[in-house]
Amino acid sequence: MKLLSTRPLLVLLALIVAGAGGFAWRQKAAQSPEQRYKFQEAAVADVVQNVSANGTLSPVTLVNVGTQVSGTVKKLHVDFNDVVKAGQVLAELDDALYTAAAKQSEANIASASASLDLARASEARIRALFADEYVSRQELDQAVQAKKAAEAALRLARAQNDRDRANLGYSVIRSPVSGVVVDRQIDVGQTVAASFQTPVLFKIAQDLTRMQIYTSFAEADIGSIRVGQAVRFNVDAFPNRSFKGAVKQIRLNPTTTQNVVTYNVVVEVENPEQILLPGMTAYVSIAVAEKPSVLTVPNAALRFRPSAPAAKGEAPAREANGNGAARGDEGKRGKRRDAGSGTVYVLADGQLKPVGVSVGITDNRLTEIAGGDLKAGDRIVVGENLSGAAPADGSSFRLRMF
Repeated sequence: MKLLSTRPLLVLLALIVAGAGGFAWRQKAAQSPEQRYKFQEAAVADVVQNVSANGTLSPVTLVNVGTQVSGTVKKLHVDFNDVVKAGQVLAELDDALYTAAAKQSEANIASASASLDLARASEARIRALFADEYVSRQELDQAVQAKKAAEAALRLARAQNDRDRANLGYSVIRSPVSGVVVDRQIDVGQTVAASFQTPVLFKIAQDLTRMQIYTSFAEADIGSIRVGQAVRFNVDAFPNRSFKGAVKQIRLNPTTTQNVVTYNVVVEVENPEQILLPGMTAYVSIAVAEKPSVLTVPNAALRFRPSAPAAKGEAPAREANGNGAARGDEGKRGKRRDAGSGTVYVLADGQLKPVGVSVGITDNRLTEIAGGDLKAGDRIVVGENLSGAAPADGSSFRLRMF
């Protein structure tokens, strides 16, 4: 019974809400265009079109220093941020095994040298006896072969000694270039193994006064980018400061991710203060076009379409396509409007009037008007006035909830 008694109240409340909505719609439709819409004048201004992307700062030359031998780290001579010279000792591995191997190969050299001396003496005696016909030709050949084998054994022992001494030298890690240590991946007592691949022990940036930004741009923007173009970028560490660079390289190898094709662009940067650090995120902007003193309109004006017909003869609403053309006009022409065209609405004689224009470059705030009937000073609609100014008679309607 309680449910039946509350149903009429719900129906009445729904009718009141619907009536209030209809009244508000009629009130808004009765407003003049000056009250219903926001206007802004077309003006002459400079327009700079930019393409933007994010990238990462890196040293121009970053050398990974590894080791060709395995062992336990015995000493560390450098740490993070240390400035090093080419040939400077960075670390030392435990060289006990390599020292023993070098001494063993030296002993093998001595043994092979003694065997060679004996083989040479034997070959000389056999050759003298062969001259007096006391030994056969076969015995002489055997003596010559023994001497040659002893000479080869000596060369082998010396080669092994060279290898062992090189391995002993590799146990001392030296810097191949002059620069700054930006990464250290080992500690004293750690065992490094170089059996399958060379482990990275240090990373050395050769020159931090010159940096590079590795970034990528979409294929729609890459056609406007040229080597040598000026680049401006910001980093989070210095949000109120803008830095300069130049396009160094446009790499021809594309990257496709979820059907989006991008191209890598390398930007060279001077860093004399060394305040830009490796790994920083750079927000890159490249000016690809510039038009000084041209007629412009806000981008919002090109996106605007009236949502409903106005009360004073305003043009009927039409759904806009991506180029700013009304779909009704597109159907009459039977072909697609050019991407460089659009439509803006101006206030003429108290009514909204659509004006077709040709658009040029944009800076994402203003768009160049390259052609059409629009002129500087024309009032164009940029959006609806959501505040909804009250009608002239000051009447209003409020729904009071009990």
